[in-house]
Amino acid sequence: MKKAVVTGASSGIGKSITNRLLTLGFEVFGVSRSIQEKDFNHINFHAVTCNLAEEKETIKLCEKLKKENIFLHVNCAGFGYFEPHEELHVSTITAMTFLNLTAPMLLTNALLRSLKENEGYLININSIEALRASKFAAVYSATKAGLKAFGDALFEETRKSRLSITNINPDMTQSNFYDALRFDVSQKEDEKLIAADIADTVEHILTMRKGAVVTEYTLRSLHFGIVKKTKR
Repeated sequence: MKKAVVTGASSGIGKSITNRLLTLGFEVFGVSRSIQEKDFNHINFHAVTCNLAEEKETIKLCEKLKKENIFLHVNCAGFGYFEPHEELHVSTITAMTFLNLTAPMLLTNALLRSLKENEGYLININSIEALRASKFAAVYSATKAGLKAFGDALFEETRKSRLSITNINPDMTQSNFYDALRFDVSQKEDEKLIAADIADTVEHILTMRKGAVVTEYTLRSLHFGIVKKTKR
């Protein structure tokens, strides 16, 4: 049975991808701060508790995962905070940078030999913000653009190994990502993505002919939609 690691597996896109991989017959190590076995209640699911915004916890997890024979790694954990840059607290900047960019690079470093040996897959869940410049998104955009550049460069570096590397750049996707933000996705079906759309993309990547690689996958809603939350 092929093994997969999915970060941010407890909710949103990460949870949807984890459920899809279990359906496809993978053994999945789901990583999150608050994840539990009962979240999936599946014999092939393993809950791995880790705060990927903390350096010591992340390094400890890397050492643990090095012992596993991993075929697929999905870097999905991340968060965004959208305010004028001078209003961001230092702790927000450092946590966002570590979780969105440093942790994925550390985990990939730990798993890369296994991924290459298994002729497997590395998938980075980036953001549409990796491809454009938006106000109030300087740090978030920088982390996602950095993760995209990391995936692009690593593809060139490992190209002889038959490791497939893909950056997925979703637009606004209905999830708990927006719980602490001042805006949310539209409720109209054609003005938002849903987590299953990204899971569909992952499944497509895994079922393509191995000789072909979609190195970059951008998903947009058919129409643009955004909802500003009312102040309480």
